[in-house]
Amino acid sequence: MAKTLEGYISELQGTRVWRSVFRGGAGANNLRRSLAVQQNVFLHLASVKISRRSLSFRATWFLGTLSLGTFLILAITGILLMLYYHPSVPQAYADMKDLQFVVSAGVFLRNLHRWSAHAMVFLVFAHMFKVFYRGAYRSPREFNWVIGVVLLILTLLLSYTGYLLPWDQLAFWAITVGANLMSSVPVLGQKFRFLMLGGNTVNANALLRFYVLHCVILPLTAAVFLAIHFWRIRKDGGLYTGQGDSK
Repeated sequence: MAKTLEGYISELQGTRVWRSVFRGGAGANNLRRSLAVQQNVFLHLASVKISRRSLSFRATWFLGTLSLGTFLILAITGILLMLYYHPSVPQAYADMKDLQFVVSAGVFLRNLHRWSAHAMVFLVFAHMFKVFYRGAYRSPREFNWVIGVVLLILTLLLSYTGYLLPWDQLAFWAITVGANLMSSVPVLGQKFRFLMLGGNTVNANALLRFYVLHCVILPLTAAVFLAIHFWRIRKDGGLYTGQGDSK
């Protein structure tokens, strides 16, 4: 008689390989289920138990989840765009034109990335406003509020560094204006401007630096702070619902 799928899974759960991956295992009691969560690096970011109120739309408007969703869309579409894009002058502008007129669904891919970036900026601002308005930054969540502010700054930097990559007239002069504003900062303004552009003008050095920042340094930094942000939500007692303790 052929074995059922449940039979194969039961045999697999008894093997050494399964136990090496899932140390806590799964079971019918709360202790076994808690161990399965606590000993998994991905599931550990989520709470074992959460308040029913925190799942309602009214509590958070799902702004944090939507912000994470746009970040994931940006990561996926950004990787796909990197397959066609070259951070060099003048090839960068030619690649943008190819994405618009030659590459199949290139316009859709680029616009999805661009509008997701706009949506992420709006959603992160709205999320911060919601947290501030409901007082979710109060003890014991002060540190996580600081992490949220850092994530807001990273979101703005991601949006700004991606602005130069098309290497068109709009991007070139927008970054030129931004760099000139940076130079107006007292004492260290000129040094920051030189460090940002890799020189005194917006040229190939600036394009390469913005590309590395936008595609490598800032996304990885944001991913690390996101992991810390979710972990602290759990350690600080779960999502704040505005009705006493959130547990």
